[in-house]
Amino acid sequence: MPINLPVIQPGTQARKGPFARRPEDAAESLRERTLELAERGEWIVQRVPEPHLEVPTRSSGVKRVPLGHTWHHKSCGQCGHIPGYSTAIFWLHRKLGLEYEDPRDQTSCTAWNYYASATANQAAQAAVALRNFAAAHQSGYYPLIHCATSYGHYKEVRAEMVHHKALRDQVREILKKMGKPLVMPEEIVHYSEWIYAVRHEIAKRKVVDLSGITATVHPACHYYKLVQEDAIYDPDVYGGHRTAIVTGVAQALGVTVGDYSTWFDCCGFGFRHILVQRDFSRSFAVQQKIEAMRDEVNPDVTLTHDTGCVTTLDKSQFAAQAHTGVKAAIPVLSEAQFCALAMGAHPYRVCQLHWHAADYRPLLEKMGIDWRERWREFEDDVARLKANPGTYLTWDDAG
Repeated sequence: MPINLPVIQPGTQARKGPFARRPEDAAESLRERTLELAERGEWIVQRVPEPHLEVPTRSSGVKRVPLGHTWHHKSCGQCGHIPGYSTAIFWLHRKLGLEYEDPRDQTSCTAWNYYASATANQAAQAAVALRNFAAAHQSGYYPLIHCATSYGHYKEVRAEMVHHKALRDQVREILKKMGKPLVMPEEIVHYSEWIYAVRHEIAKRKVVDLSGITATVHPACHYYKLVQEDAIYDPDVYGGHRTAIVTGVAQALGVTVGDYSTWFDCCGFGFRHILVQRDFSRSFAVQQKIEAMRDEVNPDVTLTHDTGCVTTLDKSQFAAQAHTGVKAAIPVLSEAQFCALAMGAHPYRVCQLHWHAADYRPLLEKMGIDWRERWREFEDDVARLKANPGTYLTWDDAG
């Protein structure tokens, strides 16, 4: 029997007045502590290379975001479920003329198992993060983290490493056995922070009219709810009460961003839930998130910036269609894919939208993109590859 309990939803409007942290409430600066430890010889700090931009943070400070010379820490989930996510990020770099490294010497961050309570070895978790940071440092490129889970986990690792000398010593010994130094980046940077930093350059290169597009935004929990002080906030976006990434990008592109009452809620992924109670994740994603967006905003697209969020919000809608009367169907894209489409990227060769479950074709039509012709071109690509086994699409093919 259902139990009707009154549920108080968060307000749909940002509180009045810009958010400002009082100086006495300022959080500890882990960046400053990281640099202090470098001066004491505890580790090497990889400095943010030039050129970089400084962007405002939750703690009323600034964060240095590298524009180029970046080492791309890819995501297990992106590569497995939504490969157009990573290729869109690389495509944007190429079109903006910014140098990057797509490394092969990178491991999984292992954070998924950590947050699902499957692994709990503190030194092993930290050593995985520091091994990847060392690999980036040895390449000469600066780490840019694609996955919000990896990003949040690595920031937790940084806090533990800053505060616990015994852990630093233990991880240093592990890395020594692999022939790698102990390296901590000056800033831990998520790819969506890079997109936020270059959003006006992307807007200058926009070839699609987006003035008729309405979007909702789902901010990833692991971006701004874990070690939140250096997440990007902007007084021009919700008065600085919510993180500015994704929303700030959509607004720069001329998109109308619609607000909805469950914006703060998780997408439903939940790590342990998706492993052991998948139906709970799917129900939460559709009923608590997608249906709230549909009923309150009815957007053309939902934009987010994390692997798990795109996957859960998108593919849960496919399962929901098995139930009579459920008609939630909102295309879900990363803002990287959306920016690439706005700049003229091929929806299949680059953004690989054929991996998505929710119907994205009405969105493309509203953006003025001929998806039928683009699909015909992609089918020609596939036929050519079948006739020449061993070949693959190149960046020259992608355009």
